[in-house]
Amino acid sequence: MTVLVAGVGNIFLRDDGFGVEVIKQLMAHPVPEGAKVVDFGIRGVHLAYELMDGYDALVLVDAAPHGQVPGTVSLLEPNFETLPESPASGGLLDAHGMEPTSVFSLLQSLGETPAKTLIVACQPADTDDGIGLSDPVAAAVEPAVELIRTVLAEELGLQVAKEH
Repeated sequence: MTVLVAGVGNIFLRDDGFGVEVIKQLMAHPVPEGAKVVDFGIRGVHLAYELMDGYDALVLVDAAPHGQVPGTVSLLEPNFETLPESPASGGLLDAHGMEPTSVFSLLQSLGETPAKTLIVACQPADTDDGIGLSDPVAAAVEPAVELIRTVLAEELGLQVAKEH
């Protein structure tokens, strides 16, 4: 069993950097065997190609508006049956501006089916230009790290000790 934990987001758009910060915190401690933790930032094409290496599961970490109070962390399971057409089929592909939906569409256009995918999403408060997470989103980083550790334990069939 192999699980890719992928953080995505743009650190120059305040709370959009949530996934990047969570990955930074997660990488500060050992992760279980079978898990690979990577900060993809805005490199969506790199994420798509990485997923072609055949992971059993993907845990995507991202700031994602999903109708909650800012700073709310949720575990979501996306529906890949309703993906839009791949950005690659319509002309130019912006390798540095692909959001997760575009990454999964690109994967499907390359003949790949996304692995089991879970999204650790945080409701952003501020995605305007600027560096640094808003207070509610910064407070959500540690709970997101703990949630990912729990998900990894479940997916890999391991006991993952909480780090304090």
